[in-house]
Order: sequence, then structure tokens, then C-alpha cells
Amino acid sequence: MSIRRTSGLVGAVSLALVLAGCGSSSEGGPDTAEQSGTRVFTADNGKITIPADPKRVVATGYAVPVMIEAGAPLVGISSWQRGEPMMTDEDLATYKKLTKVAGEQAAETNYEAVAEAEPDLIVIGVPAPVLGDIDVKRLESIAPVVAIGPTVPSAWRELSRKQADAAGALKKFDAAQDAYEAEAAELAAKYKDVLPKLKLGHVGAYGEVAKGTFQREFGGSWGTNVAEDVGAKYYGKVKESGPGSRSVSEYPSIEELPAAFGEADVLTYSVNADGSVPESVQYVLDSKLWKNLPAVKAGKTFPIRYTEAATYGQALKTLDAIDTSLAPLLKR
Repeated sequence: MSIRRTSGLVGAVSLALVLAGCGSSSEGGPDTAEQSGTRVFTADNGKITIPADPKRVVATGYAVPVMIEAGAPLVGISSWQRGEPMMTDEDLATYKKLTKVAGEQAAETNYEAVAEAEPDLIVIGVPAPVLGDIDVKRLESIAPVVAIGPTVPSAWRELSRKQADAAGALKKFDAAQDAYEAEAAELAAKYKDVLPKLKLGHVGAYGEVAKGTFQREFGGSWGTNVAEDVGAKYYGKVKESGPGSRSVSEYPSIEELPAAFGEADVLTYSVNADGSVPESVQYVLDSKLWKNLPAVKAGKTFPIRYTEAATYGQALKTLDAIDTSLAPLLKR
């Protein structure tokens, strides 16, 4: 059941359409690429000539956990604290050892540190609009730069593959993808008689208590896309679609809870990696309007950890968390 080979898992076809034309390519044919030791790679910043077999890679943003998991030859990375709770002990140890050449924000890039790392390839994993915070020309004077940043949340599958491909690290990446797809298929079979029949709603972690809003995530969003791979169906769509995550999530006022989730058979909500509830989500759970929802009264509310997975290794943790949380559905 491979997303690479088929469109078996939910959302693969739509994502492929969104990202069509974004793959890598070698111009001039295999012989030319082999002779020159380079290839032409299509990235957010155009068609870039990069080493066919990079030896010293600098990665930033979302590319950091991907490159670590794939065993890319990293010599420098940006800080990526948001992903630390989802890393394995081995990957976290690698992350901590690597030289940090940038901070959490794109604007916190240390160009001198990048140069000192002597990379032969730089992979920038930030959203396209954020590229303006980086002096790409300056980086290009150090090494070839490919920008491969996030788009819609569920596109992490294709984007992470592109990042690993740029670094010549697909072997380990493919193994992680195969493991994820096998686990997702197993869970889809486990829940096939229950989950696809239900209408689900999801509360994300990015509502703003001060503004009296909550985050509703639809299909293809951070908190929903992995669950969809095992058969979950999140109903509805964004009223006013925007770029990126705004196309799959919205931020209604707390008074709109009944309208948002009144039809839901099951409600899921994002929690932190340690299982604690974010303030923005607790705000919703404490609301009388929430407590009066049919799904809540029926006891069909489930916390989901690791909802911001952006690699196959991380998403394996999400699958385990989903299975642990939704297990009571099999007993009803």
C-alpha cells in the first residue's frame, strides 16, 4: 500500500496535483549528469544545479528532521525545537551534536557559520513567503541553495521526499516511508468497520484565547492528515480559503462551536507530546457549549498527540498515538 507507487492512502491524489511539476530532474541525460557530477533540481527557487552526490549538507527549517532521519551528510542545521519531542533518542542525539548555523526563525541565519561549515549543498525548508527573510544570494555564494518549504500541512510526504532526494539520502527515507505505510495499512484494516462510517471534527492547538477563537481543522490539516490515512473522515470545509494551512483550517469564535461540531459523531483534539492540553484547547474543553455537543455527551472525544508530524518517522508516533486514543471505538 505505497503512496509512492499508488494513490491508496487518503489525499495522495490531491496532494500530487497540488505539487505537480515540483520534482527533481537531470537535464542533459544521465551521461551528462554522471560526467559532470551534478544534476538540475527543481525547487521553490527555480532549477538549481546541485551535486549529484552531496557530501556536506546544511539544512534549515522543516528540512532538519527529514535530513536527520534520512541520514544525510549534515554539517550544519538550524535550531528546530518544535520537533524535538517527536524525535527518537538517536535522532535527538544527532540533532544536539550538529552545529547550529541558524535559529528558530529564518531571519536568524548566521551566514558566517554557514560558510565555516563548508557545505556543498544548502537545503532551506521554510515557506516560500519566508524566503524574503533570508539573503539567498549570500548563501548562493557559499554553495548551491535549494528551497523546499511547506505548503498545505499534509504535503509533508512529498516535500520531505524532495528534501531527502536533494541530499541524496533516499535509501533510508524510503525505508521509513515503507514502515509508515505498512503501519497505516494495518491500522486502516483494524478500524475499517468503524472509523470510515463516522463524521469527525478536530480542534487544533492554534486558537487564540484572548480573541475568543478556536482552531477547527479539516481534512488535510496537521491534526487530521495522519488519521485520514487510517480511515478517519473529517467533515466540512473552510468557509473562506486562504494560502497554506488556511485552506484546511479556520478560526471561528467560541460561540460557533455548536455550528462547527454539532454534526460530529466523534471529536478529536490536539494535545502536547507529553499528553498535556494546550491552553487554547483547554479553553474549548472548558466551554459549556463544548460540553453540550452530542459527541461530547456520548463520550466520544479523543486527544491526539504528535499532530505536527512532518516526517515518516514522526508520523509513526502519530499513528501509535491515534491507535491508543481511538481504541475505545472498537469496543462500542
